Amino acid sequence: MTTTSSTPIVTPSAGRSRPFFWEEAADDWRSACEEGRRPEFSEYVARSLRALREGVGREAGTVPAMRSVHRVPLRDDGSDRLPDRYIAEHCTLTLFGLHQHTASEPAHRPGVGLGTACLVLRRSEALTEAAVERRLIAAATAQDLHELVQHLQRLVPLLQQAGVGLDYTRLFHELTAWDGPDRNRVLRAWGLQYTDPGTPDPTEAEADEDTDGRERAPYWVTFEPGSPDAGAELAALRSGTGREPGTVASMWPFHRTRMASEWRNKGSLTRDLAAEHTALTLFARHQQTHDRRMHVTGNSPGTAVGLLARKAATDSEGKAATAALERRFGHLLTSADADELAMHLRSFAPLLNRAAVGLDYNLLRTALRTWDDPRRPHAAGRFRQRWDRDFHTTVTASS
Repeated sequence: MTTTSSTPIVTPSAGRSRPFFWEEAADDWRSACEEGRRPEFSEYVARSLRALREGVGREAGTVPAMRSVHRVPLRDDGSDRLPDRYIAEHCTLTLFGLHQHTASEPAHRPGVGLGTACLVLRRSEALTEAAVERRLIAAATAQDLHELVQHLQRLVPLLQQAGVGLDYTRLFHELTAWDGPDRNRVLRAWGLQYTDPGTPDPTEAEADEDTDGRERAPYWVTFEPGSPDAGAELAALRSGTGREPGTVASMWPFHRTRMASEWRNKGSLTRDLAAEHTALTLFARHQQTHDRRMHVTGNSPGTAVGLLARKAATDSEGKAATAALERRFGHLLTSADADELAMHLRSFAPLLNRAAVGLDYNLLRTALRTWDDPRRPHAAGRFRQRWDRDFHTTVTASS
């Protein structure tokens, strides 16, 4: 089983008198190593692991043998309903029991989130990239905790077979949050962990040429209109329209945003991620039905709308259509923030699609990222001036 060079000493989280059982099990194994004994689990841990496997598929609180391994306290308050944290701990314990079964080293690995574990599983080549993504996305789209645990019960043995560990303390908190308002942050953390490996370990970099730290080109730059998967990919990206960035599992394979490991593990929503998400959904709407790439370097929104206006001038409506486009473009230029800018851009995407007019999505992403950034107070003004100039230059250019 693959292991890291060092593992942090287990300490209870704030407010807990004892570590969680999975933390105790890891500490038990390390103690044997430090004392020069054979690296194996004690009889207490081995017996408890058997009890955990008895709980797979059973309701929390119905497995007597598991009661001694719970650390979330139960209070006699007259309620028949178990606390959400107790139910989440039951689920986490049973998953840990499956993961640790037959493994000779601790399956609990502090710092390894589910997205990171799936990334390592993908690199291990134990499964194809598509197979790993399919399982991770299935878990991420679970409607409730019960369905999520069912998916994880199928995923965890695959991690075990490939020697990939998992931070079960983190998973416990994620399961606790799943049916609440913090699910989006959990989803974003999994997606960011899976799509951005951060700074690779030197030994991993030697084994995997793709982990050399270089940023991958954005999806719209590498998109191949004639590829067999093009239609399905664009549909996956369109499904993210109007949804919170980083929470749409079907979009995860197409994100390229990198960020610090701490932010990634917390599921932070950054300007970079929000801008890429919006650009991806716009590109997908713009690109559909076209057999050539709609990302065109140098075509600012001003140039693109100017080309629309020139085309409109040749139609029966003539000047009226051109004036209408100019008014709409004026509203775009006066956008107060990135969200309003994105709203106006979405209204232009169908027009650009029908007219087969391309757009520079690298430029668009930069504008969305910096439009209302307080650290760049003059960014929006510069974009407004440039795009307005591009619009009028394009409209007045000779055909």
